Amino acid sequence: MASFSFGAGNAAKLLRLPLYALGRIATLAIPRGDRWVFGCGAGVGDGPLALWEVAAAEGHRAVWLTSDPREAEEAAARGIPTLPKLSWRGFWATARGGVLVVSYGTGDVNPYAVSGGFLVQLWHGIPLKRIGLDSPETVRSALLPDSMLVRGLLARLYRGAQRRIRLLPAASHLVRGRLESAFALPDDRVAVTGEPRVDVLSGGTADERRARARQLLRAAVGDLPDGARLVLYAPTWRDGEPDPAVPTAEEWREIVDALAAADLVLLVRSHRLGAGAYVPPFPTDRVRDLGSDRLRDVTAALPGLDVLVTDYSSLAYDAGLVPLPVLYLAPDLEAYRARRGFYGRYEDVAGEDYATGWPGLVAQLTEVASDPAALADRTARSARLSERVHAFRDGGSARRVHDAIVARRARARGPRRGNR
Repeated sequence: MASFSFGAGNAAKLLRLPLYALGRIATLAIPRGDRWVFGCGAGVGDGPLALWEVAAAEGHRAVWLTSDPREAEEAAARGIPTLPKLSWRGFWATARGGVLVVSYGTGDVNPYAVSGGFLVQLWHGIPLKRIGLDSPETVRSALLPDSMLVRGLLARLYRGAQRRIRLLPAASHLVRGRLESAFALPDDRVAVTGEPRVDVLSGGTADERRARARQLLRAAVGDLPDGARLVLYAPTWRDGEPDPAVPTAEEWREIVDALAAADLVLLVRSHRLGAGAYVPPFPTDRVRDLGSDRLRDVTAALPGLDVLVTDYSSLAYDAGLVPLPVLYLAPDLEAYRARRGFYGRYEDVAGEDYATGWPGLVAQLTEVASDPAALADRTARSARLSERVHAFRDGGSARRVHDAIVARRARARGPRRGNR
């Protein structure tokens, strides 16, 4: 079952409005300090972790707010101090924090104490599907779902929440326009600095990145056959609906036979909020689960892969930084386009030859695995797509974001006494 949908999440937010109001009143009276407060809906990783490393190196006082004991243990293993985000101490840390760093939303830290802080929204991927106010899903509610009044209230609340964002980094000017629209932000709040979360794809040599990535993957899925090439399948979220691409028993047999013939291993990473039982109905070591419970942040693992298969995931934009060939499986394109929508044409990203079912995808995967020319073509297509959306590929995006935060806070404070 899916663990989250916009409808259920928005209904819960409406019921918690009194808590948000009380938190707003409290933050008006609580003075903010200089400590940096970090959180990430996906756990210890993604853009917040990349920025944390720069902030820690610069000597900023900082704390990471956690959702569960496992996240706290992972942070402790990295030497990161933590507090439970929904505790009184988490509320106080957020209310007193000078800089609040999130990736999925204000719920990454204590959501009732965000008002008045310098909120940095790193987001968690270049959007292909429409997000925020550009998508009707954002204002869908399980509470009176057909009420235009409820939708209007949710849109107003969403705009108000996003106005708190002081800095939203963008990968390029193309992406900047999408983020300004989705978050209803003026252009001075969205800065083309590159995304901290992909810095890991530029550090060290290609061989070093691949070795580190393979180590991460082995730790997550266990031993892998010697010489086997790895295929990551990463379907995106269906807003609480079951994934329509889950193979049938017959399709599983075709998939596994093709994997064995080409000496491939399929790693399945369903969206952390999604549904879909990707388990073959027979034993095989050719299909492995790589869910977020096994590997929090998959970005660093991309150099260890040989092929990416996805539908509408932002990973398609990042794969070209490796570079990694990408195949597309979109069984519900028209329904998804009608419900969520895309920035531009889907075909401009996936090409006109995207697969609509597993038989077509298996044929493409077999071709890429056996034909060097097909592999080179798919890899080049992936690299060209990445060049369109990533203005930086130097591993310095977290540093640029850090410097932008420091500069903007300094300007907001104005000249200090004695220096006029």
